[in-house]
This record gives sequence, structure tokens and C-alpha cells, in this order.
Amino acid sequence: MVSERRACVALGQPRSTQRCPRKVKEDEPKIVGRMHALVRRHPRYGYRRVWALLRGEGFRVNRKRVHRLWKKEGFKVPKKQHKRRRLGVSANGIVRKRAEGINDVWCWDFIHDRDERGRPLKWLLIEDEFTREGLAVEVGRSIKALDVIDTLASVMLIRGLPRHLRSDNGPEFIAAAIRRYLEKAGVATLYVEPGSPWQNGYAESFGGKFRDELLNAELFADLAEARELSAWWKNEYNHRRPHSSLGYVAPAVFAASRRSSPLGAAPLAPPTPATNMYDQPTLITTGT
Repeated sequence: MVSERRACVALGQPRSTQRCPRKVKEDEPKIVGRMHALVRRHPRYGYRRVWALLRGEGFRVNRKRVHRLWKKEGFKVPKKQHKRRRLGVSANGIVRKRAEGINDVWCWDFIHDRDERGRPLKWLLIEDEFTREGLAVEVGRSIKALDVIDTLASVMLIRGLPRHLRSDNGPEFIAAAIRRYLEKAGVATLYVEPGSPWQNGYAESFGGKFRDELLNAELFADLAEARELSAWWKNEYNHRRPHSSLGYVAPAVFAASRRSSPLGAAPLAPPTPATNMYDQPTLITTGT
């Protein structure tokens, strides 16, 4: 056993440093308490996003301090394994055809899950690639072509017409009724190459966040609960969730700062869906 005096002499360390207790700042308990609340509410958020939320709530705290408190409290987000992807090379992919402003390119996709009784649930997700805003998060037991068109028309009436709509070549997106509606609306379609989901990376990313933060965290009792929680997640994502690719501001905040862009000008009115536009209501299925 070596005395404190001899150990400090050997290491060249002043003895006063060994007896000076660490001073805890007055606001630290409040910050830590708020961090616990945010981690419970958003278990998939890392310390950078939690720091952005704290700053947004008025806490005067820098990122390094949040990181130190994060490690001290033992918070951890389980790492996900990512598969390697090649860059998109298609003319319609996200690399060669990038969104240049609000309403320039929307992307859409479908997500599947089941409720606690094993009944199917299907979501239609639509996102603006430029602002990263979730424009639609609609859920049903099944989604027909007419349901898709009604959702598109509702979003367009509020948001305005997009110039392009990006998707893969699945049966949901090439349905004759939907293609006729988009052609009449003057919306160009961007179909990526088959088997190349990385060329539609924004839709894949949006769907991944939706599954990771909501579907993997919630067990839905029925369709009504799925709709209520989906609406809550969409509002949370658009207005409160800091987005790393937007400088850790929420998509709606970023969009508000870019409304003066020429591509974000006054919306065009979409055509009104009419029953006689279609031959038969087309059931959209993707298998299991």
C-alpha cells in the first residue's frame, strides 16, 4: 500500500487535486432528468439528436457536455448492421435526379406490419425529398388504387403538385388507374431500376425510420390505434424530430426557411378524382 503523499510525489501530481470534489453545475440534475425523459420517449435517438432537442427547449448546453452526461448515465442506442450498397446509376435514381426545391421530387413506398391479433396493416408513406417532410402516413387493412389516388389528391390540395414522383416498379406504382391520374395531373414518374432500392434511397430511409421508431416500438391493438399513432409519429417527425441531414432541425422548420424558393411557389391544383376516370378499382397487393 502506497500513501497518497508518496503516490502524488511519484506521479508529480499535486495532492490538492486528489481531495477537490467535483462541482456539479446547478442545472445538471434538470438536464439529466430531461435527457432521461427524451430517451424514454425516443429510444432510437442518439446523443446528438437529444442535444438538438435540449437546445430547442432552451437548455444552454453544448454537445460535448451532453455526450459526457450520456456516457455517465449509461445511455446507448443499439447499433444496426448495415448492408453495403452501390451508388444509384439509373437516370431516375437519387444520384442523377436530385430534388432541387420544395415539391420538385416526392417519393413514396408501402410498409407492412400486423396488429396484435395478426391482422394485416399496410401503410402508404409519401415524403418530399428536398425538405424531408412526411407528407402522408396512411394506414389500412389493404390499400386500393382509388385509396392511393384519394391520398395523393388530398396531399396535393394542401401542398401543391410535385414535378416528379419517384418509386420502384412494384405493382402498387404502375397500376393503370394511378398512372392515368398522374398523367392527367401533369406529374412525371421516376421509376428506378428493378432490384435497386438504393436508387430510391430517401423513401428507403424514411420507411426505415418509420419502422425503427414506431412499428418496432409499438404493438397495435387495432386499425384505429394504428391510425392514431401514425398521425402522432408524422407530426413528431415533421415538427419536433431533429433531422441530421438538415443540420439537426425538424423538416417543417427547414421547409419554412425555404418557402421563398421558386420551386416552393404557389401550389397548382390537382385534378379532382372522378370515378369515371378508371375502369375498375384496382386492388394493390405486394404479397406477403
